[in-house]
Amino acid sequence: MRRKRLDRVQIVHENFLRRVAAGDLPKAAAATLDPQIALDLYRAQVLSRALDLQSRVMQKAGQGFYTIGSSGHEGMAALGHVLRVDDIAFLHYRDAAFQIARAQKAGQPGMMRDMLLSFACSAEDPISGGRHKVLGSRPLMIPPQTSTIASHLPKAVGAAHAITLARRNRPEHAILPRDGIVMCSFGDASVNHSTAQGAFNAAGWTAVQGVPLPLLFVCEDNGIGISTKTPTGWVKASMSARPGLKYFQADGLDMFAAVNAAQAAAAWVRTHRKPAFLHLRTVRLYGHAGPDVVTSYLPRAEVEADEANDPLLYSAGGLIAAGVASAQDVLGIYTSTLEEVVAAAEEVAETPRLQSASDVMASLIPPTRLCAPTNGPSDEARAKIFGSDAAQMGQPQPMSRLINWALHDLMLGHPETLLMGEDVGRKGGNYGVTQKLHGRFGPARVIDTLLDEQSILGLAIGLAHNGFIPMPEIQFLAYLHNAEDQLRGEAATLPFFSRGQWTNPMVIRISALGYQKGFGGHFHNDNSIAVIRDIPGVIIACPSDPAEAAMMLREAHRLAREEQRVVVFLEPIALYPMRDLLEAGDGGWMRPYPAPDQRIALGDVGLYGDGADLAIVTYGNGHYLSRQAQHDLAGQGIDARVIDLRWLAPLPQEALLCGIGDRPVLVVDECRHTGGQAEGLMALLHEAGVRQMARVTAEDSFIATGKAYGATLPSRESIVAGAVALLG
Repeated sequence: MRRKRLDRVQIVHENFLRRVAAGDLPKAAAATLDPQIALDLYRAQVLSRALDLQSRVMQKAGQGFYTIGSSGHEGMAALGHVLRVDDIAFLHYRDAAFQIARAQKAGQPGMMRDMLLSFACSAEDPISGGRHKVLGSRPLMIPPQTSTIASHLPKAVGAAHAITLARRNRPEHAILPRDGIVMCSFGDASVNHSTAQGAFNAAGWTAVQGVPLPLLFVCEDNGIGISTKTPTGWVKASMSARPGLKYFQADGLDMFAAVNAAQAAAAWVRTHRKPAFLHLRTVRLYGHAGPDVVTSYLPRAEVEADEANDPLLYSAGGLIAAGVASAQDVLGIYTSTLEEVVAAAEEVAETPRLQSASDVMASLIPPTRLCAPTNGPSDEARAKIFGSDAAQMGQPQPMSRLINWALHDLMLGHPETLLMGEDVGRKGGNYGVTQKLHGRFGPARVIDTLLDEQSILGLAIGLAHNGFIPMPEIQFLAYLHNAEDQLRGEAATLPFFSRGQWTNPMVIRISALGYQKGFGGHFHNDNSIAVIRDIPGVIIACPSDPAEAAMMLREAHRLAREEQRVVVFLEPIALYPMRDLLEAGDGGWMRPYPAPDQRIALGDVGLYGDGADLAIVTYGNGHYLSRQAQHDLAGQGIDARVIDLRWLAPLPQEALLCGIGDRPVLVVDECRHTGGQAEGLMALLHEAGVRQMARVTAEDSFIATGKAYGATLPSRESIVAGAVALLG
């Protein structure tokens, strides 16, 4: 009795053998497939099942690791057959049958071994190199996907839009065909996630405005998410009447019915260039994942009912009824495939695994990409695009204007560069940083998005899949928290889990940090970037000087375009309009626009003053305040050097320590005492042997509105006091 209660895998296996032999098979749709194609799809389904069975054997033997199986979802082989190999596919983690069927269609052998290598976390795994059990293949146009919460849906929307934009403005590194479509699959439980709902909304919002969006959503509805059941009819009720989204439905248990529905849905998307939703019925066999015991939370009768609807039984019934194969043929394919997988698994068990930290981290930083050389825009082109602004470039200007001009130059010199975000177009952004760009470059390159940060970042990730260099804007730093998983779970992990075969380079501009006088409170003045700092591989830039902001933005763009990096560019809101430094009217914080070929390299720090008494290490608004404090300290006989970090991740350790020399160090950090940059800096200084150091930070508090806007933040006076106290 214990075996029957726990070993559902063996029960399903024995049921299949017994029912095929007895002719006890469900009725499938009339077979309209070519007999050879029908047999190939059945083989793909069987191989998916055999790999699931073997993965459990490997886990018990210590040769494999936690995995989520595809059993019950073998109907996705239909999509693998129907869609073109160059239709990019963002897959649900239960879609092994899709990948196998696509490999068959592409004439690519070896999928059995490739998937076993992934199960074993082998260093020879061709997609992740042993870093994770993922579906994925560069030749098959399947980016690796680890998401379990629908975080891949927003980038699917972006990739579909990238196909549309590339029809007129095709980037140098575009990979998606002009007539291609995007497929994105997921489970019924994921439909309820806010990320999925945002993607459905963004797709419909785009479509009803007449913007082409060739995207096929595929929901594999097995009626349950881990142990929580989906209400009967819920997916259809919530998705069948959404504006801008065409609804299709089919029984995904039946391979022949699934092929018919997939053909209809894909043809509709490809013809109309509009999004559709294909709702496929599936079942989940064996439980959610790994050692999950499904009968611990579902009645045995329900489990057995799902097992009775095994998709392989439908496929066997359809093949036999159509005269494509006999029961003996069907069973022969099944048993021989199991035997082949067992033999292949034995060989895979002997392959090498990742051993060291350097092995694991080798794919964090993507490979440098060869790009066509660019000499920048001509003088004539610049004169035409800038108009009357050109005459002012030699005059000192505040940061907002110099960033705006840098964006002009980048977009002029690199047609694949796109801006997107809330109000970046006609309005020109909340602070005028993107003004005139919409009128000068058009709505296809300066995109006003809906108000959803997940959709903004997903759009950027998807655009980057097709060779664009997106520069999305997040209106305020606090709004990033609505969408941070798009960076953590999607953008930053893509090269890591694909050995650099897939990348999504971009520059994310964020109006950031505090010190706005009397505006917004904690949502519009947010001084916490901890959530970005701990994402491996992400570069964080934070300029303070207006001219340096333009030069750093150019370097950030180069890092994305050539080195395929994800860069977060923090623009201090309070410094956008700043003109004066020490007193009103001195114009001490404005700068002329630097020549278009001038950049500040990643890892360079800013050194201001040669004072030997003290080094003040800071960034952003802290740099501005520290320069004021530097002046005040000189009046007290303390000669200080101010060091502007510029780059917050990775920290410019070598340049920083060189700039400090043997000086005592005061770290000025406008972020919070807990979780701010100062924590890492103090640790670095201690490890480097700096004996005399202190820090001035913000309080562990949200920021107030009104006259108390700066009460919890470092000030000119507190920096002076901190320096005097440090030096005794």
